[in-house]
Amino acid sequence: MVRHKTRGIFPALRGPPEGTWGLFAVRSARLGSPVFPRPEIQPPMTREEAQRLAKALLAATGNPDSPGLNPQGFGGVAVEGAQLYFEWHDKEQALECSALIYKFKDPPKPGIIEGFEQEQKAGTDTGGGTVDYEKENKSLFLSRTYTQAPPQSSFIEDMKKLMKASIVWNETVLDRVASKVFKN
Repeated sequence: MVRHKTRGIFPALRGPPEGTWGLFAVRSARLGSPVFPRPEIQPPMTREEAQRLAKALLAATGNPDSPGLNPQGFGGVAVEGAQLYFEWHDKEQALECSALIYKFKDPPKPGIIEGFEQEQKAGTDTGGGTVDYEKENKSLFLSRTYTQAPPQSSFIEDMKKLMKASIVWNETVLDRVASKVFKN
């Protein structure tokens, strides 16, 4: 056994000597390095960023003159059969994006919303959103909320996937859920 002058005969009990890889790795992890990069902490989304993202999507879908979000924090677009709505939540500093699946004339029958939630849990493609029923307007959505601003191109792609999934849910999942609920 090699004896270290300051550590005695049990150097393993006192940690590795200075300059070893283990100590380097620990220090690097704390300071950030190419080996152990420090995680990026993004600030919360601002209303201006939400406005910019909404305008970018609207421009990409053929509505370049749209203001994006109105002064109350709402916006929306209808594209190729899909309806997408934006809502800025000031308190949470979040942009909620909701693609309409179905608007009920009356409150939905018992089991309908649960049936949609089961479809989501079963892995039916939601385009990155979650099933969201809003009682006040009797509408069912696939919704996605952003608390940090993604890159503009990623946001546009995310919204296209969300809208595409909402169309599929309207055309196929709605019938499947209704037939299960009304069969019982």
